[in-house]
Amino acid sequence: MKFLRQTSGFVGKNIAVIVIIFAALALFFPQNFNFINPGLIAPLLGVIMFGMGLTIRLDDFKILFFRPKEVIIGVLAQFIVMPLLAFVLVKIFHLSPDLAIGVILVGTSPGGTSSNVITYLSKGDVSLSVAITSCTTLLAPIMTPLLTYFLAGESIEVNIFSMFLSIIQIIIIPIFLGIIVHKFLPKIANSIQDILPLISTIGIVAIIISIVSANASKILISSFVIISIVILHNIFGYLIGFLIGKVTRQPLAKIKALSIEVGMQNSGLAASLAITHFAIYPLAAVPAVIFSVWHNISGGILAGIYSRMKNTPHE
Repeated sequence: MKFLRQTSGFVGKNIAVIVIIFAALALFFPQNFNFINPGLIAPLLGVIMFGMGLTIRLDDFKILFFRPKEVIIGVLAQFIVMPLLAFVLVKIFHLSPDLAIGVILVGTSPGGTSSNVITYLSKGDVSLSVAITSCTTLLAPIMTPLLTYFLAGESIEVNIFSMFLSIIQIIIIPIFLGIIVHKFLPKIANSIQDILPLISTIGIVAIIISIVSANASKILISSFVIISIVILHNIFGYLIGFLIGKVTRQPLAKIKALSIEVGMQNSGLAASLAITHFAIYPLAAVPAVIFSVWHNISGGILAGIYSRMKNTPHE
């Protein structure tokens, strides 16, 4: 068990490098990485969400009662900024339906699970980050299908109810199972938490290499466009989140958390929804995969910048 904890710690600290290495290998040597069935993506994401549930405590939601304004601002920013940015980018770049639905799915997904770690490394308000991530994730079954339909429904068929059921199965049920295990079997939950970074990284890497290896040639052909859009989407999310925090006069620690929450998305969910509900568009899952790789890189860079920005003493 000690070896697993040490391995998990190492993987957690180097997740960005690990993701980049395996993504590159799957891209340039796809024939060696096509052994993971795309049908496993949803169960893998469910395992990651179960792990997220293990880390959620009921006390994490106390912030909703004591500081509701901050959480509401974060939730609204998440479900307004990133979807609108996705829509604008789709229009500016005149994307094909394949890439358009992929970018929109990334934009309408809830906050990314790694945002809490990046907020911690940034010396931001971790409790606020956890509260926003939890709320946007729990609202995802309603918000993600509705926003996707609103932004893409005119040109692409979007089955709201089917997406709703998928998100319940992939996200909500595993999270609640994790919460229940943490509540009633704390010893087991604590032992699993020690190796969560390892489990999550394996799941993320498996999802990435499955999609990248299956679409390697198409990714290489349109890589410049996809990567450009993903980088712009992510960076503008960070920037606008930061500006919203400034405009609403929040302390720096909370501004950092808000910026990270807005900019980082649950790209694993976007990829799973793309494969499950938009299989007729071969490239639909690719923006989510590229986003997953990129936001681990940008998140690490941003954490380095934010950690040097000193919070006021009472933060």
